[in-house]
Amino acid sequence: MSSLVERRLVSAAMISLIVLTLLGAAVSTPVDDRIVGGYDCKAHSQPWQASLNIGYHFCGGSLINDQWIVSAAHCWMNPWSQLAILGDNHIWQHEGTEQYMSVDAIYWHQSYNYQTLDHDIMLLKLAHPVTVNEFVRPVALPTACPNAGDMCVVSGWGNIYTDSVFNPFYLQCADVPILSNTDCESSYPGQITDTMVCAGYQEGGIDSCQGDSGGPLVCNGQLHGIVSWGYGCAQPNYPGVYTKVCSLLPWIHEILTSY
Repeated sequence: MSSLVERRLVSAAMISLIVLTLLGAAVSTPVDDRIVGGYDCKAHSQPWQASLNIGYHFCGGSLINDQWIVSAAHCWMNPWSQLAILGDNHIWQHEGTEQYMSVDAIYWHQSYNYQTLDHDIMLLKLAHPVTVNEFVRPVALPTACPNAGDMCVVSGWGNIYTDSVFNPFYLQCADVPILSNTDCESSYPGQITDTMVCAGYQEGGIDSCQGDSGGPLVCNGQLHGIVSWGYGCAQPNYPGVYTKVCSLLPWIHEILTSY
């Protein structure tokens, strides 16, 4: 696929009770957003997963403490126009486990570049702390950077097809390995910065996609990636590119302690 695409859902319309069509943001920069080649997550097995919602799901996020969510900067929307939904599994069914949280403020990285998606990270402060329970629980931040070959889980409600659009009702998961910097660079020459990491398979077939943007890549119980961009979804030689959380820990801690 020739266009670089953010993995973000920017527009949606429920055209029937069965199909929700979400449109990816087609820009001249990276785009990718949904789980292709994945599986239904075990219900509530990703209790840090957030849905950012403006009347419909448009991006994912990860709860990192009882009042803060981390997501991708390219998912920014006016904080007062959105809700963060936690404890969700079926995106359109009320299950009694959800917590609907107003967003008080959003802080994106001062070095974020919307053209290259360098420093593609933002923090959302919730108006009130969540109630931590078996359905809603923060994910740990990393204590070190991941190693090539580490197996991780990416999750989201994004598109599940490489060549058409269908967004699932149930939260999707996919198991993907961290790739080496060499393999990542060979797929995207000159486009990978110190704040990016690749995960997936060079042969394609399993990947995040449109609608998964901002969601978690969790390895060994720690948040190592934020769904950011890629060429298409699950295409051979084009693995998913994630914001590298370990490289941004000083900024994360600075925001958490300052606000």
